[in-house]
Amino acid sequence: MPFPENTPPPVPDPDYLGEDAAEPAATTPTVQLTSARAHRLFRRFERPEPSPTRTAVRHIGLFLVTLVTTTLAGIQLTRGDIGLLPLDVFALRGAALSAEVQRGLWFALPFLGVLTVHEFGHYFTARRNRVRTSLPYYIPFPMGLGTFGAVIRIKDRIFSRREFFDIGLAGPLAGFLVAVPLLVYGFANLPPLEYLFSIHPEYARYGADYARYVYGPGAQGITLAKPLLYLLLEAVVADPARLPHPNELMHYPVLMAGALSLFFTALNLLPLGQLDGGHILYGLLGQRRFNKLALVLFIGFVFYAGLGIFTLRSGGQTWLYGGPIYAGYLALIFWRVLPTPRQGLLLAAGIWAAQLAYAALDPGILGNPGWLVFGLLLGRFTGIYHPPAPDERPLSPARKALGWAMVAIFALCFTPSPFK
Repeated sequence: MPFPENTPPPVPDPDYLGEDAAEPAATTPTVQLTSARAHRLFRRFERPEPSPTRTAVRHIGLFLVTLVTTTLAGIQLTRGDIGLLPLDVFALRGAALSAEVQRGLWFALPFLGVLTVHEFGHYFTARRNRVRTSLPYYIPFPMGLGTFGAVIRIKDRIFSRREFFDIGLAGPLAGFLVAVPLLVYGFANLPPLEYLFSIHPEYARYGADYARYVYGPGAQGITLAKPLLYLLLEAVVADPARLPHPNELMHYPVLMAGALSLFFTALNLLPLGQLDGGHILYGLLGQRRFNKLALVLFIGFVFYAGLGIFTLRSGGQTWLYGGPIYAGYLALIFWRVLPTPRQGLLLAAGIWAAQLAYAALDPGILGNPGWLVFGLLLGRFTGIYHPPAPDERPLSPARKALGWAMVAIFALCFTPSPFK
């Protein structure tokens, strides 16, 4: 079969006996087994592509389902809650249903718009580099934000360091260029406080100073941390008299969509493994230097994530039930990080010891345990290192400048504890 220009030819299967093999063509058990293996390989690698109609139905169907789930998530968010999607909406009729759906779409459409632009940034750049890729697969989810985002599947081997860089950079850059105007629009079009008072009538008697009376010391609420870029745009664009308290941000769907778009931009730009940020930093540094830095960054990432979970003052039950689980977690993610499993286990033990020592010096310190799930995905499944490309030539000066600009964008959009 024809191979794409940037894909090397296949390595012959040593188990396959062709017509020129030295062995006689007589039907023997060995030849029968080898023929069966060759047939399985043929079916695996020569399976015909699904029809265009079936492919279109799959992608459009996933998008429509995700649009429904994110719309429901927007409704739940504007109600001030996050959790399972509000299925009670389907029991509404007429104006009540229209009002709820409209509020949900004010979140879903801009949020999915940024995700879509991000993925098509990857898609069109891959196609420009003659790398076959799928259209975006949207991932619906029945709670939280209503989606786990979207992904595309690269169908060819990427040939050069430059291609890794270009394809990895195009997605977050395109999404960022949409997320910033979205956030500016959200700040510039904040509704008056009467909008918030219509949701919380009990706040109205306090007026613009409601936060001082409603939120006492230690008040609980779901808030998004504000990265540097968010704070900058807030200071430049927003009317201070209309800015919501952080605990009320969920009632502002466009602002919420813009803030989450910055978060997902930063998440994709984490400089680890084969995330977009990993592709970018690999393009800038090359494989050897990137992989050395990736190990240091991953150690710091996990160190911060688990900081304060266990301390020398933790109770016996915490150590009895949680200790073995956390020890197994550290062993699992560091098992393959170093050349031998023994070195990985020693590294895991050293990180835990360092966390305990730091927590003893600062008893109130707490990292962000939510990052531990992401650490598991990186350490165990996707990997923290970047594979080499056949063509390792360095980038042009213009691409290097753009790459370091993306590193700066990551710093502006990232916050170590995005949810509080």
